[in-house]
Amino acid sequence: MAPTFDDGSSLFNFVVRDGYGVKGLVDLGVSKVPERYVQPPQERIEKSSATSLEVPPIDLSKLGGPCHEQVVGEIVHAAQTLGFFQVINHGVPLELLESLKEAAYDFFGQEAEKKAVYKKGTSPSPFVKYGTSFAPEKEKALEWKDYVSMVYTNDEDANKYWPQHCKEVSLEYLRTSVDMVQKLFNVLITDLGVTLENSEIVDNLIGTKMVNMNFYPACPNPDLTVGVGRHSDMGTLTVLLQDGIGGLYVKVEDDMNSAKNGQWIAIPPISGALVINIGDTLQILSNGKYKSAEHRVRTTSDQSRVSIPIFTIPKPTQKIGPLPQVVEKDGVAHYKEMAFEDYMNNFFGNAHEGKKSLDFAKI
Repeated sequence: MAPTFDDGSSLFNFVVRDGYGVKGLVDLGVSKVPERYVQPPQERIEKSSATSLEVPPIDLSKLGGPCHEQVVGEIVHAAQTLGFFQVINHGVPLELLESLKEAAYDFFGQEAEKKAVYKKGTSPSPFVKYGTSFAPEKEKALEWKDYVSMVYTNDEDANKYWPQHCKEVSLEYLRTSVDMVQKLFNVLITDLGVTLENSEIVDNLIGTKMVNMNFYPACPNPDLTVGVGRHSDMGTLTVLLQDGIGGLYVKVEDDMNSAKNGQWIAIPPISGALVINIGDTLQILSNGKYKSAEHRVRTTSDQSRVSIPIFTIPKPTQKIGPLPQVVEKDGVAHYKEMAFEDYMNNFFGNAHEGKKSLDFAKI
């Protein structure tokens, strides 16, 4: 018989401190979600009430061709409204996408002791971290997710410290996505009427990259839990590989003048596509023109699922704030300037709570 973990501290120790994660609970055969994972009613995801995104994916191969302006318009419109869009012909080999999903399952399928080597405080590198939930010490209800996070510094460190199951495919994922990320960033910045003086500025704004592998074990009570709670990403642009199961939802902002204001929309998986979402940094740089997307992830009782994002973020010492050319045009700055590391520390210092992290930057 599986333990019930009626004692909250014993569950916390097992899942978080001992490194067994949510998968450890599932492997024990839990038949119902422990109380520590039960979300308050307002945070639960009602699958039946959500609609699906009906916009076709954007074909990036058309950039630079006869349809260039049309594609630019599609990218900009998505960034100004939902903050989410899907892309095809993105330059990342389709077979690599499949290999990434397989690698994620291989990593999380290991014994807990082998994954726990990468826990914070014991990991051989401060840039590699295995964990569970988002901020378990601060969350009232834990998220039904395990993850491994790998910050890229250089190939040598990655080959030395990243987990064996993940490193080769993750490095290739980074290499093959660089051109796409730069193209998207340039399209969005140029449409603001901004010319960045040199490549160093661009590198400072999108040059730090982090690959996460997220694992959402099958859940006995998906209606009571979330895989990831409501949040926006802190960085500039996020590239996300979904598997074929789905579970990603994005919120339509209340100021969009849409009949769907405040509603949650499912982002259905499209074979061979990658999901792109706008992060808080790009909302700040654009003085609010582009919208970082509030999103969350549902669990499922049918089978486990994975997702693999690349977070492109500024270098820690980089100053972020509304770009001067945009402020000149708008007449007022809506966000203050600060070092990105200050914004990042605030982001990771709190539990997920929608787009509240942006309040830290608002004037």
